[in-house]
Amino acid sequence: MTYSAVAQYKRLSRKRFIIILSLFFSLILAFMASLCTGSAHVPPLKAIATLLGRESDFDTIIWEIRLPRALVAVFAGAGLALAGAVTQASVRNPMASPFTLGISSASGFGAALAIVLGAGRFIRTYLGGVTVSSYFLLIISSFLFSLLATFIIFFLARFKGATPETIVLTGIAISFLFSALTSFTQYFGTTEQVASIVFWLFGSLSKASWNAFWAIFSVSVVALAIFWRWSYKYNALLLDDEFARNLGVNPETLRLASMVLASLVTATIVSFLGIIAFVCLAAPHIARMIVGSEHRYLIPASALVGANILVLSDIASRMLLPPVIIPVGIITSFLGAPVLLYLILGKKRHWY
Repeated sequence: MTYSAVAQYKRLSRKRFIIILSLFFSLILAFMASLCTGSAHVPPLKAIATLLGRESDFDTIIWEIRLPRALVAVFAGAGLALAGAVTQASVRNPMASPFTLGISSASGFGAALAIVLGAGRFIRTYLGGVTVSSYFLLIISSFLFSLLATFIIFFLARFKGATPETIVLTGIAISFLFSALTSFTQYFGTTEQVASIVFWLFGSLSKASWNAFWAIFSVSVVALAIFWRWSYKYNALLLDDEFARNLGVNPETLRLASMVLASLVTATIVSFLGIIAFVCLAAPHIARMIVGSEHRYLIPASALVGANILVLSDIASRMLLPPVIIPVGIITSFLGAPVLLYLILGKKRHWY
């Protein structure tokens, strides 16, 4: 590598680092805006003082309602984006994600089945909502069905030699299948169970709590650490399976491990929040446009973009029709649909 090439690479690395740093600072601003936004406006200085323990007037609003909600939005957005980024790398297709491959739908069906089996019940209050008697049952059921969808996709990719395009089409079929099974479950459920399932699958941060935060935080941080450690393997995988083997990377093992972990992250988030569409698709694509396909930078950038998207979408859900809070899954679908159309209709054919 010549001196000019080394200098150019260093400039590019510095630029990518500045972009990631900018995304981090924008997330801090969005996070603070989330703490201040709602039916009861909290001045920014008061919010900071409350977090530092120097203000008691807004303790309940900040510590019990908005802080867990904002933190859940940060790590759920990051987790979904990470799951999307490694799924796209694993199948070498920018349209692949837990949502488009049917993993989210399978996870949602698992959650719906758990609710019918007694894990959740609808609570009729002024705000409405669902209370969960057994998060363990909900997460396990959600994860098992997301794994089922993952293994179907992996089987096609590994043993049937399916192309990236075929894998995405198979994912769409899987999504329809589990959506039909969810509807079937609702059809034979009681009125209360149907209400619980519908509310749950909306994809809403109104279900955010400290329990949800710790669970989502744990899986997202572990996933970030593992995926980033494997970043050089994803770079090799994007070139060619044979090239990856020459570098000591086992493509099949990497794909399976990555998609199983992505399924666990997705299932955990769906279990607590419902299906939040398109973050896992849009965030990695946006990150790829601004930092490129080098996974050392793409993985943290995807996490930060996903966190920004979900926090800003949550703010929008509270501001559009006050005092009504729109489920954040609706907002992310509005944002993600144009990105999907751009991927399908855009002029670029080669994304990696």
